[in-house]
Amino acid sequence: MRRRAALVVALITAMVGASAGSAGAAPKSSYAFLHPGGQPRLAEKVPVNVVFLGYRPSQVGKAAFLSGLPRAYEPVVRSRLAYGLTEKLGIRYTYDYRVTYANRSYEDKFFQRLSGLATPAPLTAFQTAYNEQAKNVKDITSNNFIDAPSVEKWLATHPPAGVDTRRNTVFFINWYGRSDFKFHVYTKIGEPDPDTGYDFGKERASRKIIAWGGTTADDEETGLGSTRRVWFHDLSAGPESWTSNFDVDNPDLDGDGVVDYRMPPTWEYTAGGFRSPAALAGDLSLITRYVALNLLMTTSPLYPVELPAAEPPKSINIDSNTYEGWPGVDASRQYVKPELVVDELAELRWRNRLDFDSQDLPYDAKAQECYTGVLTDESCYPDSGYPAFANLYLYNWANLDRTRDDQGRVDYELPVFNYAVDAGVGVPALGFADDNYVDGTQTGVFCFISPEVVESGYGLSTTQIHEVGHHLGMSHPHDGYDSETGVDYGPEGEFLFANAGDESNSMMSYIDVNWDFSQFDRDNSDRFLTAAYYEAANRLAADLLGSSGASKARGGLRAADVLLGLAVKAFARHDYRAAYAFAEGAYLQVVAAAKRAGVDAAGPAKAMAAEADAARRTGAAVHEPHEFIDTLAPDSPRSQP
Repeated sequence: MRRRAALVVALITAMVGASAGSAGAAPKSSYAFLHPGGQPRLAEKVPVNVVFLGYRPSQVGKAAFLSGLPRAYEPVVRSRLAYGLTEKLGIRYTYDYRVTYANRSYEDKFFQRLSGLATPAPLTAFQTAYNEQAKNVKDITSNNFIDAPSVEKWLATHPPAGVDTRRNTVFFINWYGRSDFKFHVYTKIGEPDPDTGYDFGKERASRKIIAWGGTTADDEETGLGSTRRVWFHDLSAGPESWTSNFDVDNPDLDGDGVVDYRMPPTWEYTAGGFRSPAALAGDLSLITRYVALNLLMTTSPLYPVELPAAEPPKSINIDSNTYEGWPGVDASRQYVKPELVVDELAELRWRNRLDFDSQDLPYDAKAQECYTGVLTDESCYPDSGYPAFANLYLYNWANLDRTRDDQGRVDYELPVFNYAVDAGVGVPALGFADDNYVDGTQTGVFCFISPEVVESGYGLSTTQIHEVGHHLGMSHPHDGYDSETGVDYGPEGEFLFANAGDESNSMMSYIDVNWDFSQFDRDNSDRFLTAAYYEAANRLAADLLGSSGASKARGGLRAADVLLGLAVKAFARHDYRAAYAFAEGAYLQVVAAAKRAGVDAAGPAKAMAAEADAARRTGAAVHEPHEFIDTLAPDSPRSQP
């Protein structure tokens, strides 16, 4: 598809160029797809298959299930929301729901397969904790481990008749109630942290799960072999740690006075149980809407995917800078795998040229003051008006020139700062992708390591991949945006169940059993970048048409219009890779036309940067930190045993 799209771009360019006519002819003032100065107009009718496996219509009524689902979704840039800005991408999804109740023959085959994969295992700590609840309706008497990737693969390649798993598909599984039922949890093992060798999936009870999916065709460990878009969720598994559904005694788990909503095991949907049987359809609808759709399949980007550069960059350098404050340890050498970082990110940004370089920075008195100030809530720039959490951003931006060693060689140097500190010093997080505290534009990536972090199982490589993923626009699969209500939410209170999204094959999850971007991540990134190039073409076209050289742009703008038409059509037929390639080709046509017209292709980006800088200088409010901080706090899911 990549080669085909490139050939089409070249052919259209040649054809339009040949028919462009006189350079002095007036440029076309309206186009079918190019909208100078306007937003993209990308629409997709998204097929969503929902398969109930072991649930009867009498348990989960179709009308009740569908009544809680959205009709449409428009992605926004989530980082802007904290600043009161709603920045839409110019994408509109409408959903085409297709509900299937598997027949008895299919269920028999599936549960026979599930039984064959089951390996007897001790009860997990969280199954034991469930048994100790005062209000649980039954005790877990045995347990089995079932390999989650094997189940995903079977479902992806053996769907019920009429279900196309190349399109987004949710399988809701309920084994409970059958004579062959076995208590079970799913596992994902064999992908340890590349720097420490610690296998979270094997060693931690908290990483025994009830859902899984999103694996790509070419995943190095558990690839499906062909592109599928499957996620399964099984309430007859567990109970488990990740969604806290082992606790059926305490409505409010964190003591903040708000009920922490979660979906209990299937057998708890009963008279006298944790939830009424009538609530089951609504609960599975909530999981579909607020997890499968909003957090996995059709998401919103955390940051602008176009990146803060003069033009959308083709080449990106991961510029890794390490403050070596851990005596006797060369953290940049011991705990970073540059090739892995580049390889994983390249699977997400497949049309960019990525490379990596590394240098150590002096951990001098000012660097230490700013670092420890984050831990003690003391600003190292007290006159700046910025909160103490911004210390690392302010210090490194004041000294950014010393890291800029690739200017002229690459289009964008992506700044990564690693802090390696000694035992007992403390770290503020595993990492975070910072913004500028003014308008939600991404700035630097910060990663942390210490003896305690390593003891917890983590190096720096996977933190870098995850945080750079944020910088490139990716959100977690446990927090996101609901378009119809305008709510940005995370896994707490009424949305605690959103933690289920982490149980997917995504580098952006917290579950730490895999280090790849999911098929859903790839799809969303390609969609976002299609919109980004489309908007960049529109902005530059507006500058071009307002210039004295506009008459020289006729052929280029016509070519861009045709290519954007192809992008729109590819997008609508779910061919996101082709849509991205066509949109990029359209932008390059406008750039070429701008050069012929004597217009600066970086003009729109420079104007936006100047406006933002002027706003900062004229007293724009500096916001408190709101970053999605990837923490190892004792109460975080990642810290559970």
